[in-house]
Amino acid sequence: MAEKESVLRVEGMTKRYGQKEVLKEASLRVNEGELKILIGPSGGGKSTLLQCINFLVIPDEGRVWLRGEEIIRSHKRDLYAYRQKVGMIFQDFNLFDHLTALGNVTIGLERVKGMAKGAAREKAIAELERVDLRDHINKYPAQLSGGQKQRVSIARALAMDPEVMLLDEPTSALDPELISEVLAVIENLRANGMTMVMSTHHMGFAREVADEIVFLEDGCILETGSPDKIFSHAECERTREFCSKIIELYGNA
Repeated sequence: MAEKESVLRVEGMTKRYGQKEVLKEASLRVNEGELKILIGPSGGGKSTLLQCINFLVIPDEGRVWLRGEEIIRSHKRDLYAYRQKVGMIFQDFNLFDHLTALGNVTIGLERVKGMAKGAAREKAIAELERVDLRDHINKYPAQLSGGQKQRVSIARALAMDPEVMLLDEPTSALDPELISEVLAVIENLRANGMTMVMSTHHMGFAREVADEIVFLEDGCILETGSPDKIFSHAECERTREFCSKIIELYGNA
């Protein structure tokens, strides 16, 4: 049987800062509708890998393909188009404080996609409804909870109709009671077929919804596998040790 074509393919991604190699020949494939979750200790390379995939951090080595087409970073027009197809969600929301929730979503539609104001507003409202924020569209970030802010940032990314979503610890800046509302949105996106790569420390969520888990440490991918394999039958001793400690510390939250 022929191998299934990957939506996103990353080969040999490497990043150095001076003599320190923070990412070492990391490779992964993400298929249509798959949620691939990156786990590992802080500083292990998860954020760097996600940012290198989107070329927000420029890798020293490595290649990226989207639907079989290699992304050539020096081709500025292609890179610009690629970034519209690969949405990025950060830890700290990155919202414009002077714009309402609606304004934060419409600005990209108008300025990047060139949509008319009416069409952009209609699209933005639909995406805010998708993340259960219809009643908050006219509020400014200062009037929103952390969970609501992160859901605005997700709506903003979704409005660009991405083919892949990259989520870098999307709940790390949230109070514990607000985490579940963001994870519920991500789980709903996964159920509706969104292709995603996400880093997280929430082992219960990873175990429950991930299609594949990738364990990174010291910039290296040490092991990949299904949630059952990683949490119950990991081959690498370091993987077993990490999962045991993180579950002991945080439980299945």
